[in-house]
Amino acid sequence: MFKKIRPLIFKFSPEVAHSLAIKALKSNLIPSNKVKQKSILKTKIFGKDIKNPIGVAAGFDKNAEVYNPLFNLGFGFVEVGTITPEAQYGNPKPRVFRLEEDDALINRLGFNNSGSDEISSRIRKDLSNGFLGINIGPNKDTKNRVDDYLKCFRKFYNLGDYITINISSPNTENLRDFHNKNELEELLDAIQKEKIKLKSHIPIAVKISPDIENNEVDTLSEILRKYSIDIAIISNTTDRNRESLNNINKLEKGGLSGKPIESRSNELIKIFYKAFGKSIKIIGVGGVDSGKSALEKILNGASLVQLYTGMVYKGPNIAVEIINELNDLLKNQGIKNVSEIIGTKN
Repeated sequence: MFKKIRPLIFKFSPEVAHSLAIKALKSNLIPSNKVKQKSILKTKIFGKDIKNPIGVAAGFDKNAEVYNPLFNLGFGFVEVGTITPEAQYGNPKPRVFRLEEDDALINRLGFNNSGSDEISSRIRKDLSNGFLGINIGPNKDTKNRVDDYLKCFRKFYNLGDYITINISSPNTENLRDFHNKNELEELLDAIQKEKIKLKSHIPIAVKISPDIENNEVDTLSEILRKYSIDIAIISNTTDRNRESLNNINKLEKGGLSGKPIESRSNELIKIFYKAFGKSIKIIGVGGVDSGKSALEKILNGASLVQLYTGMVYKGPNIAVEIINELNDLLKNQGIKNVSEIIGTKN
């Protein structure tokens, strides 16, 4: 069905099409997919069972409006946000671009969202039916970015199953400075102290840029372990990797997502997995649109996998398609549970 209506959907700008998708999910116009649970894909993380390791990346449900309808499409988990303390419009439009020939998107949205007050209230009124991540970041014009992360942490620490510290969007000026040792230590030290103060045990994720150098991995891994970080999300969008793209929109400024980032994401997952061992879980993101591409991330070291761009091009049934294909791939290899093969490519 989606293949037939995709040309019509793509006549709208990407942001308008996305807004229509959110409205359709809110209104239950997109039917639920009653996926038969497959024991081979059942995943346990931080003491919680989730039906499969396929999730929706932050950026799709920025304002936490449709996480429960997304669970109904078959996804094992959903990450909402990025959420900032105060509501903000983000960067001027147009700010999202399709690169159809490349199965990619470029966005320079700039953390557009309704703000922590409205979104936390919404989540309280509609508690999650599944494993929910909440992605937080600073306002563009804030005077103290560390304080902004803390404000959001206080709002959401008891509303989700994990909190993601987003330090890697290329669309907020100088945000990636938090990859520097001193800045990252200051931020994670503040988060750790706040977590202790609030007597919280919520797992903390840090979302990493794909544009770091490979020789930075050891330092970053050491810092994440030092501050008891539970999850590394690898990776965010890239402002590089444009040389081999075909679509004219490749010249647009912003973060590139989709198939062109897949190999870099997989490379980093593999390197970080070697550095972490089993001490920190990895959520793999970038170019996932099939069971085969999800499997590749798991083999390289990801315990869970997220997608966003794949759903833009393949539609709301993508979770079911990936789950069925991944199930068949594992069965054919005689695997009893997906957890057996995490990082086996290393």
